[in-house]
Amino acid sequence: MSETDNASRRERSGPEERTSDPRHKAKFEVYGEEMIEKEVKQSGNSGRVYLPPEWVGKNVKIIRID
Repeated sequence: MSETDNASRRERSGPEERTSDPRHKAKFEVYGEEMIEKEVKQSGNSGRVYLPPEWVGKNVKIIRID
């Protein structure tokens, strides 16, 4: 298979295929006002993170780091 075929094959791979390698990490650059680092707690069949009441109605971005 040629290098061109390999490159086009990588471009067509879906996000599931690209993240299957456990060592794969993505770098995000985010600009914002504040940052809080917290652990997600169990909440029924889901997870929950409590944030300050001043953040209610604000837009936030969540990035899983591990």
